[in-house]
Amino acid sequence: MRETLDFFLNDWLKIGQDLTPRQRFADHSDETYAAVLDMCEKLAREKYAPFNRLMDTQEPHFDGQRVTLPQATHDALAAYVETGMLAASCDYEQGGMQLPCVVEMAANSFFSKAAIAMGGYVMLTKGNAHLLLVHGTEKQKAVFATKELAGQWFGTMCLSEPQAGSSLSDVATRAELEDEADPLGPRYRLKGNKMWISGGEHEITENIVHLVLAKIPGPDGKLIPGVKGISLFIVPKQMVGPDGELTGERNDVQLAGLNHKLGYRGTTNCLLNFGEKRGAVGYLVGKPGEGLKCMFHMMNEARIGVGLGAVMLGYAGYEASLEYARQRPQGRAVTSTGKDAAAPQLKIIEHADVKRMLLAQKSYVEGGLALELMCARLVDEQRTGTPEDAAEAALLLEVLTPIAKSWPSEWCLEANSLAIQVLGGYGYTRDFPVEQYWRDNRLNMIHEGTHGIQGLDLLGRKVTMNGGAALQALAAHVNDTIEKAVQQPALAERANQLAAALAKVGRATKSAWSTGQPEEALANATPYLQAFGHVVLAWLWLDVSMAANGDSDFAKGKRAAASYFFAYELPKIDAWLGVVSSRESLCREMQDGWF
Repeated sequence: MRETLDFFLNDWLKIGQDLTPRQRFADHSDETYAAVLDMCEKLAREKYAPFNRLMDTQEPHFDGQRVTLPQATHDALAAYVETGMLAASCDYEQGGMQLPCVVEMAANSFFSKAAIAMGGYVMLTKGNAHLLLVHGTEKQKAVFATKELAGQWFGTMCLSEPQAGSSLSDVATRAELEDEADPLGPRYRLKGNKMWISGGEHEITENIVHLVLAKIPGPDGKLIPGVKGISLFIVPKQMVGPDGELTGERNDVQLAGLNHKLGYRGTTNCLLNFGEKRGAVGYLVGKPGEGLKCMFHMMNEARIGVGLGAVMLGYAGYEASLEYARQRPQGRAVTSTGKDAAAPQLKIIEHADVKRMLLAQKSYVEGGLALELMCARLVDEQRTGTPEDAAEAALLLEVLTPIAKSWPSEWCLEANSLAIQVLGGYGYTRDFPVEQYWRDNRLNMIHEGTHGIQGLDLLGRKVTMNGGAALQALAAHVNDTIEKAVQQPALAERANQLAAALAKVGRATKSAWSTGQPEEALANATPYLQAFGHVVLAWLWLDVSMAANGDSDFAKGKRAAASYFFAYELPKIDAWLGVVSSRESLCREMQDGWF
């Protein structure tokens, strides 16, 4: 995997050439980037990977008073905090390293691959702190974000509720103003319940900073319907003084119970009760009624993080099944005269169907990694590029974020399924890790916005906003790659295939909205999401192919994975786009009783 990471960063994205000369990264070089990757790879290998199975078999336990986690979790996260990687991409003034986001993402990929459930705490804490750095007051940044980036406190996001799930407009948690002039921000008392809260209770750090969505009642005492009534609050587990010191008093936030999951077990997942007594103290972030707008900063970052996690679980399964296939003897070659039973057995990697399954995995996981690194590179462009380039990067991120979350969570899960298949019966046992990778990965199609929600976001908002500006920006980049690739005889056919696929997406988008009826356009949003994602991945594979020069096995492997994707995967878009273009009404018109 490391060779692929280095190739993507240096030969494909060319970060040393394009990013390092910028003022923000002036203190860095190819050597410092490599040193960060070396450090994280070593830490993941020594502190995370050996305990991945332990995280699965010794899941968090709540005795009614405290949550117990394996000591390995505490040790691994303490070691991560010591590296300073929690603030890796932040300003020096914030205790950061001012690393490019794309290098930070590459470095964190090692931890997602080694033991994803331990990495969940870190992803949430980073996103929580980054949100506060953008939307919090100076005091909130100094007290809460600073301690999170230093690893003294960890953070969460508290959105879902038992009765509402993903429907945030139905949030019922109430927030009543108590003190407008509190130094930490307008102080409210919150009452309500939050469900599916990852990292919601533990004793890894001395405090947990919950970011909670709740509604402030109107003058009539009633909650405002819909998402416009949602506000965002900092609700610490332990009460905090005006200068960030712990007061020794626990806030009115209680763990009602742990959810016991199929996989991803090492991250606690909680039902939290806010305000069983007087009410949980919360400090308003931003303006009243703008909570969801603020929270999207963390949600979008988390969606890309979820996509990376899905990729790396797929990658772990791919490497495990590849190693097994190279060692496992079974079957014999088929010749024109049949099989020779006396001939020695072949390693199963010699069988065409096993090669097919391995190639599929390779195309999914390496393509998915390219996608996530591309998104991180766009974050760097948004932060350090010219105003024109930064605006374009923001547009591209808008349209690619649903893909970055959803595509790996579907197809790298399929890679895990294929890894089990390569191992056969052994893959279905706990003697090998591939079954755990599948179980851990199955969550990624659900959390941070289900597959269906990502489809609605893409077709219902992202490709139509601002007159289709984001879609046009993406199409321009895809066409730029096509124009370059068509000049190379070995890639011209694929370039034309991608051009045709892009045109099909454009026509399907127009057809879906041709009646102007959202219920017709969006009934097939998920097939649209699948087709759109495959076109994006085909674009990335074509672009990567142009960088994979030479006759080394490494370069040939990259080109073979690209060839597989164009031959076996891209043709699938016709079926997906067919129901989108025709506005197929079956699923919309299906009646409950017919089931």
